[in-house]
Amino acid sequence: MTPVDRRTLLRGIAGTGVLLGVGLSVGVAAAQQASATALLPISSCDDWGARPPAGTPVVVNSPAARILVHHTVMDDTPDTTREQAYTLARDIQNLHMDTNGWLDTGQHFTNSKAGFLMEGRHGSLDALRAGDHMIQGAHCPGQNSVAIGIENQGNYMDVEPSVDLWQSLVSLCVVVCQQYGVPATEIYGHRDYLSTTQCPGDKLYAQLPRLRSEVAAVLG
Repeated sequence: MTPVDRRTLLRGIAGTGVLLGVGLSVGVAAAQQASATALLPISSCDDWGARPPAGTPVVVNSPAARILVHHTVMDDTPDTTREQAYTLARDIQNLHMDTNGWLDTGQHFTNSKAGFLMEGRHGSLDALRAGDHMIQGAHCPGQNSVAIGIENQGNYMDVEPSVDLWQSLVSLCVVVCQQYGVPATEIYGHRDYLSTTQCPGDKLYAQLPRLRSEVAAVLG
């Protein structure tokens, strides 16, 4: 893979998508060198067939201050297609609206285990592109107006995230940090702000220092 610098990375933020698939090499140089594997779009709510929200999502007229990492805890599946990722997004929205009583999907973005990234709550993708405002979420009490929530498919209490999921998570965090001016040190797990949850699972939570390091390496 060919190393890319910060400017090359950020040139991927254009049109309907952002630069995804940015991972780091495995081993000693993992925190020092970023590589681009693909330029992929984040699928919008329209792309994956979202229901209309039950109300108007609240616009917060200031940039996000941090990122919160979550896991879905839903049963895993061997299906790694884009269509399965879209089904996941619809299942999450149905759960959040019909069971939780929320107006829309709670998190801002969803990451499938195959690395497909999708908009969660309506308006989150346009807000990310603008970089000067965010949509109020429903992913963590006290943080919904200041933190971007990223939901990762799977249960990471006992297993490590897949390479594809990890790379897309790094990529999305890089873009969120760049667009909103969020330092890589402000990437946290759900449990950091809600003591009653084990989210995003012990294994993924233990990888957050690595996540911060890899994101910081790309941002320079």
